Amino acid sequence: MELKLNRPICFFDLETTGVDVAKDRIVEIAIFKVYPNGNKESKTWLVNPEMKIPFLSTQVHGITDEKVANEPTFKELSGQIYNMIKDSDLAGFNSDRFDIPLLAEELLRAGVDFDMKNRVSVDVQTIFHKMEERTLSAAYKFYCGQLLENAHSAEADTMATYEILKAQLERYPELENDMKLLSEFTTRKKSVDFAGFIALNDKGQEIFTFGKHKGALVEKVLEEEPGYFGWIQNADFPLYTKKVLTAIKLRKLNNKLS
Repeated sequence: MELKLNRPICFFDLETTGVDVAKDRIVEIAIFKVYPNGNKESKTWLVNPEMKIPFLSTQVHGITDEKVANEPTFKELSGQIYNMIKDSDLAGFNSDRFDIPLLAEELLRAGVDFDMKNRVSVDVQTIFHKMEERTLSAAYKFYCGQLLENAHSAEADTMATYEILKAQLERYPELENDMKLLSEFTTRKKSVDFAGFIALNDKGQEIFTFGKHKGALVEKVLEEEPGYFGWIQNADFPLYTKKVLTAIKLRKLNNKLS
């Protein structure tokens, strides 16, 4: 089964220095782009993270400091990467909780104003977990009947994710071959920022999901405690969370002025 697309979709996978979205960096990125007319293109880049790769991370993906020492930095690659994904929906394996938030941080750090406003994301892992509860290698064997060679290679994981989604659509007739509906199915919660520090309540209003203001309306907190905004901006929160919070504050200000 081929995907029914109204716009291109980019399957992608990251290998990184670690799992902290705010602090860790990309060391490899693979993107597999599928167009509505069936055309496909694939790119893989090794990335110099400008920091030491922890030994435990190297044990997972096999990428060493020496291997990336002469590779371009993410900032140097950011234009190519953004040009490949800017017109596309996004898909990956655990991408909503990790790959997309970390990619967004890297792009924002490189000066690229990335957001998800005009695109959807499909997390193939969520479909898998809702239907079968497994891992990527097990998913590939279960859905595609093959062993996943070179697991934790960004390119191998990316291609496997693409094949798994097609197989999932074949296996589950209740799943619509529509990226917007698949995005809704794979969305775990109504987060406004990728990291989940700001979410929507039942009325569609932004609320904080952490700390002393957990459950409180963001606009109300910013109005009653202006210093809270500055604290978040200066603390170790993801750049995308700070970007979202700034947008909410500016919206409130514009509403007052109008």
